[in-house]
Amino acid sequence: MIQDSNSLVLVSGKPGNLNAPAWQRACRRLRSELGEDVFTSWFARLELDQIEGALARLSVPTKFLRSWLQSHYNDRLLAALASEWPEVNQLHIGMRTAHRPISPRAAVVAQTIALPGFSETQRFNQPTPAARPKPFEPGVEADEDSLSGSPLDRRLTFTSFLVGRSNQLAHAAAQQVASARAGDALPYNPLYIHAAVGLGKTHVLQSIAHCVQEGRRRVIYLTAERFMYGFVAALKSQSAIAFKEKLRNIDVLIIDDAQFLQGKTIQQEFCHTLNALIDAGKQVIVAADRPPAELEALEERVRSRLAGGLCVEMTGLDEALRVQILETRIAAARNHQPGFEVSGIVVSYIAKSIQTNGRDLDGAVNRLLAHATLSHSAICIETAEVAIRDLVRTREPKRVKIEDIQKLVASHFNVSRADILSSRRTAAVVKPRQIAMYLAKILTLRSLPEIGRRFGGRDHTTVLHAVRKIEGLAGTDGALGEELELLKRMLMD
Repeated sequence: MIQDSNSLVLVSGKPGNLNAPAWQRACRRLRSELGEDVFTSWFARLELDQIEGALARLSVPTKFLRSWLQSHYNDRLLAALASEWPEVNQLHIGMRTAHRPISPRAAVVAQTIALPGFSETQRFNQPTPAARPKPFEPGVEADEDSLSGSPLDRRLTFTSFLVGRSNQLAHAAAQQVASARAGDALPYNPLYIHAAVGLGKTHVLQSIAHCVQEGRRRVIYLTAERFMYGFVAALKSQSAIAFKEKLRNIDVLIIDDAQFLQGKTIQQEFCHTLNALIDAGKQVIVAADRPPAELEALEERVRSRLAGGLCVEMTGLDEALRVQILETRIAAARNHQPGFEVSGIVVSYIAKSIQTNGRDLDGAVNRLLAHATLSHSAICIETAEVAIRDLVRTREPKRVKIEDIQKLVASHFNVSRADILSSRRTAAVVKPRQIAMYLAKILTLRSLPEIGRRFGGRDHTTVLHAVRKIEGLAGTDGALGEELELLKRMLMD
């Protein structure tokens, strides 16, 4: 905490600030109350800038996010902040600039690492002027208040995309879709690509957008947030009809991060848009972090429409691809820093140690370059081990979702998931429901109220009763105990 003579408390949400733990505790409180999906969708990019007396100043990167938080979560935010700063009773959510100033020394490192490559967004601290993302210009007229495409990064093309076993099918499908000409048959419509964070979804989508644009077809690339903002802005300005006409007049629509689409009206408009474009022979490409069937926040008809095309998964990076990514990054860094050398042994060590995603591999090269540039020392195994230790994550047990538990238990006991969530109280349904609640309590970090909500809106006392009953039965019924262990292993594998 930094406090001046005017009692202004500067509080940054960034790691390293003395008040970061308090802000992190407030965030954990929000995550616990609202659930992981809601928190990730609306609070992940919220930062606390300062506390000034009773006023808390926060910031977000977009107008839409600011408007949504003010309209839907103002009281929740205020309560979470007051739990750490009791004097706070007012909020102000402002806009922050896309690029924050950095020190000259950091700018040297950041400029060196602004490379073309594989990872999902490839947005680093301070891109060079030549590599700065170019605003996207869709083939139809658009204005800032209704429909304009999300920015395209000129570095994210098929040329700079590195192909391996994990993404080969997605890359081939994307190239075929991108190279189609007006009037061609569209075998993959919609094309749906799903993958975890940092595995290259956005790179593939933007590569398609660049290729289609070069072919003189009308294309627009939108993040889910930009789509929602455009639709809400159109409603406010009473230009919804123009918004719909602009979307339906394009040749290729690309939607990124579809898991963040929120709101019944917005989802209905999204579904209508999908239907209109596909029925008119226009190409639709959608990306998300999970398959359509698992996007439970979306309406069933939207999930069904998305699942009706080609669904392709981009899986985790294999070791050979991780090595290729690292070598490409290091070679590009060497163009800016000729003395930067990393041996094959060190590259192999990093590829074996970091198995998460392309972003962490970029972070590893960034750290090695910083060590070499700032300490003027050679990169060896010991140096690399120190540089990347915060990126090396111990292999944790699989994170189990309540939805996975419900599906497995329903299948195991030959009932439907809808039965488990229903109010039915027959013995054939009650026991599987109680077992699913018990497993949700011991295998997830969800609270009893949250578990109850995910089981058809039940009270937390119902969940507690189910947990205690199954625990008691498992202690006396050996067959049930073995059955529970089997279900646990199936969920954790």
